[in-house]
Formats: sequence, structure tokens, C-alpha cells
Amino acid sequence: MANTFQALMVEKTDDGQKTSFKDISTDDLMDGDVEVAVSHSTVNYKDGLALTGKAPVVRVWPMIPGIDFAGTVESSSHGGFKPGDEVVLNGFGVGETHFGGYAKKARVKGDWLVKKPASLSAAQTMAIGTAGYTAMLSVIALEKAGVVPNDGPIVVTGASGGVGSVSIALLAKLGYEVIASTGRTEEESYLKSLGAKEIIDRGELSGDPRPLGKERWAGAIDSVGSKTLANVLASTRYGGAVAACGLAQGMDLPASVAPFILRGVSLLGIDSVMAPLPKRQEAWDRLAADLDLAKLGAMASTISLADVPQAAEQIMAGQVRGRLVVEV
Repeated sequence: MANTFQALMVEKTDDGQKTSFKDISTDDLMDGDVEVAVSHSTVNYKDGLALTGKAPVVRVWPMIPGIDFAGTVESSSHGGFKPGDEVVLNGFGVGETHFGGYAKKARVKGDWLVKKPASLSAAQTMAIGTAGYTAMLSVIALEKAGVVPNDGPIVVTGASGGVGSVSIALLAKLGYEVIASTGRTEEESYLKSLGAKEIIDRGELSGDPRPLGKERWAGAIDSVGSKTLANVLASTRYGGAVAACGLAQGMDLPASVAPFILRGVSLLGIDSVMAPLPKRQEAWDRLAADLDLAKLGAMASTISLADVPQAAEQIMAGQVRGRLVVEV
């Protein structure tokens, strides 16, 4: 086969799904108007779901997972991109319904791509990845809802994970006081190095919620969902806002309307997958300007493509701290 390269592929079998490395060629790639030589990818929680089969993330079989990648355009019939352009992709069903980043080449729609910020390396964009880009979308949403540093602290749930780690670093640099909620209290020094002022055990927020609790924070970034999100809402101060961007504890929301109608709290939904280009560009521009790259380096570890299946198991078991960069 001409011009073959390695790809990590998941396939459906009678016994469930299996993951293996395959040699494929550009002829095997899906349709698109831009072909990219992929240099880096990452492992997000959603990638863990796709690779382990713990949720029905993959909807077309076989599939090359990897919802993020960074690389260089090799060929393009899209007006916005030319060979040599450095690009980043997050979401748009890539790694779910369209071949993703765990291969040396990708062919996608140019409308899904963003030009890589000049001040960030390809590896740094993947240290950010969908998790960090989602964190930035969440911070922007809190700002647009009128939550400012003087209003009080912001609680970040799932603080040791990718969204949580980047959220803490961003909020701290922007002048917010950050409370980090984590199930891994041994990570206290790591979380404080990112800028968290206070660490609370996730057990304080993961139990059965009450309609209203003591007013504790002006806002929140929640990647956990379920009872945790309900408890976060119940303790949000009058006029505060909560950005909801994940479901690590569950998709349900066993809350009451009390925080909304008695305290005027806003619940802000954060979608990273189909966010329109202006929103994406704003988020990446802000990441380039507002994220402390030393802190980004401290939260990132680098692995090879061969390490990805094991990393997927680890991220599902809550054993991954911060961000994983995959050198493709």
C-alpha cells in the first residue's frame, strides 16, 4: 500500500469493541477538503470513553479516535487554508463520527479548523486541547454573565483533571480567588501551584443535595455534573453563575429551582464540540494571551501514540493529573 502510516483504530466485534494499531493510507481517510500531517494529539475524558467503550461516544465503525489534533496542512481545496499552515482541531464529531487525531494524517473539513496561535507550539495547543479550550469557554461565559473577581471566589470541580487544571490557572491569572474541589487531596500542592487558594474534598459536594445551602462562591466551573453540580448551584451566591461543561459523576441534575428563583443564579451551558468559529477563535486568542505557559508546562505530560490505550484506562480511573500530550 502506498504511503502507509500508523493509526490507532477501534472496531466493533461480537464481544464488544477492540482497539489495535493498523497501517492505513491516505486512500482510507474520510472525506474532507483539507489534509493535515498530524504532529500532536491528546487524551481527554471523552477520548477515554471512546477507547474503553464505557459510553457510546463512537457512532461510526471502525473509527480512529482522538477528538483533538494539531498539525500542518499538506493539501487544501478550502479557501481558508494552504499547505504549510499550522492548524488546530477540537471537536466537530472528529474521533466520534469522523476519523480523528490518533493517526499520522487526517482529512477533515476546513471549516472545523482553527489557525494555531503564533505564540503557542503545536505541543502546547494539545497540552491545552479540548479540556483547556472548554475551560476558556467557561471562563468567558462567567465573564459575560458579569462575574468579576471582586464578587467572591470561584469553585472549580474535578480540579485535578484537564478542564479543572486549566480553569484554575486561567482564573488565578485573571485575578479570581479559586477554590479547588478534588477527590485527590494529595494533589493539594499541585493545585496550589496552579493558583488555587483553598482545596476542598469532593465529598463535600458529591452527596445528596439540598435545595439551598450556605452562599459560598460567586461562580463555578463544573465538569462533574449530577449531585455535584446540584450542590454547587445550591451554594452559589446571589446573582452568581455556574458554567456546566462535563458529566464525570453523571448526566442527571437532581437540583431544585430554588437557586434560580430565590438567588437569581444563572446556569451556563458550555458546548465545545459544535461551538461556532468566532467563539473558537475568541477562546484560542484568549488562551494565547491569558494562560501562564509555565503552569501549562507543569500540568502536562508527554506520551507516545503507543501509550494512548493505557492512558485511556487511566483517565477513566481518575488516575491522570492535568493534561496528556500525545506525540503522533
